Amino acid sequence: MTAAGHDLHAALSALDRPCYVIRTGTRTGVSHDPPPPGAALLAAAGPLPPERLGAPGFPRAHGVRRPYMAGAMAGGIAGPRLVAALSRAGYLAAFGAAGLPGDRIDDALAALRRELGDHAPFACNLLHAPMAPHLERTCVDLCLKHHVTCVEASAFVQLTPDLVRYRLTGLRPDPATGVHAGHRVVAKVSREETAALFLRPAPEPLVALLLRDGRISDRQALLARSVPMADALTAEADSGGHTDRRPLTVLLPALARLRDRLLRAYDRPPVVHLGAAGGLGCPHAVAAAFALGADYVVTGSVNQATVEADTAPGVKRLLAGAGVADCVMAPAADMFEQGVQVQVLGRGTMFPVHAARLYRLYRDHESLEALPAAELRRLEERVLRRPLPEVWRDTAAYLAEHDPDQLARAERDPRHRMALSFRWYLGMSSRWATAGDTGRAADWQVWCGPAMGAFNRWTAGTALAAPENRHAAVVADHLLRGAAYRTRVAHLTAHGVRIPASCADHRLPDAGENRLDSDTGHHSRSFP
Repeated sequence: MTAAGHDLHAALSALDRPCYVIRTGTRTGVSHDPPPPGAALLAAAGPLPPERLGAPGFPRAHGVRRPYMAGAMAGGIAGPRLVAALSRAGYLAAFGAAGLPGDRIDDALAALRRELGDHAPFACNLLHAPMAPHLERTCVDLCLKHHVTCVEASAFVQLTPDLVRYRLTGLRPDPATGVHAGHRVVAKVSREETAALFLRPAPEPLVALLLRDGRISDRQALLARSVPMADALTAEADSGGHTDRRPLTVLLPALARLRDRLLRAYDRPPVVHLGAAGGLGCPHAVAAAFALGADYVVTGSVNQATVEADTAPGVKRLLAGAGVADCVMAPAADMFEQGVQVQVLGRGTMFPVHAARLYRLYRDHESLEALPAAELRRLEERVLRRPLPEVWRDTAAYLAEHDPDQLARAERDPRHRMALSFRWYLGMSSRWATAGDTGRAADWQVWCGPAMGAFNRWTAGTALAAPENRHAAVVADHLLRGAAYRTRVAHLTAHGVRIPASCADHRLPDAGENRLDSDTGHHSRSFP
């Protein structure tokens, strides 16, 4: 049976009302009201406002309206403007503290507190830094200073004293649940062994170390045995930046089984929500994530292209032109020597090619002095665009102030000095992109996953195709409304209703329309 197109789309778009497909005699129609006497009910889709997607416990736990989070984008790309805009609209967003010096993190967290007040929801990214643990310590100290009650823990392969300190210093007894965790942890994971670390209590040796050093109390050490390290796990699939490129359809169910098994070991099993990230750039993908069992969804690449993201207009234009196959893997700055890669935009920049050449040179030679003359000339003229002695001078000056142990090692080990010199380019390339340095536009490193291409394809020909119209809360609203619409379509399809192609998707405003509204009411804006 086929329902009438125009009426069906209007009925399905009213997400807070039921949609009934009714046959009266030989006619099939739709209604928000149950069938009258003499009419046959063929199928129905219940009300599904975006608030009902996922698990209701996630919004309650984090003080937000909907089960949606904007993940952190390093280097302050997810800056105070983006975080504040989403927080005001009722979404959870994480400030991108990774790669920033302490004074910038301090200023950003202070600005968020001034703008949002003491109780507005937001998170701060805490990036695992095994080669520079002082960076974790600084970030945790600043989160505690500014009373940040949630961190997004990223790239952890083991638990560290400062992550455990953050978690435990927020514990206090609670008559209803036994323990209240005032410091919430949302952990991004892509492997079961890493997820298991966050589903178990803090390791006893780390708890004992913190207790011995006076950084937690006796009571907090005792309470630590009763709670897992995380309140939520985000299954990170094929995302931009650091990624294992895991298929979400495999990763999310595996983590769900692991979670359910490990939480049974607690005397009072806690609730740990499970989220989905990576590849979520259109309503079809978001609806699929919820259908897989996600309690909440996390977006990344699509937020980098929004008005509020702290990256350059030129980068946002590049992102707006990206296709689903325009992302490639390139060497990572922070784990260059180990051969770790990040997913970046390949279209419009030479960065992936240059970065790959740097890694091949590092792999095949023992020092800068061992580089063939032709390679050295090519490197200085086409990639670094500076003499290597100048690159090392700047690198050494930075290390002398921030990491003297690395500098001492480089003076002993020529190959390490080569790695650090090459990492100068990898680190600066992301800064050139964020700052919009047009003189180095060919070297911009733009972290990006295939979700960006999916978003561009979905928004083509609509008001959201233009970068200047992509407000973060508007993007979030339409992704969730579209996912709810797609879910209702799936309900009707499962009951045999043939949905016309014109009604299969949530519609975005056309490019020629003069308004693009967020249904929060906070981000209405007129366009010429």
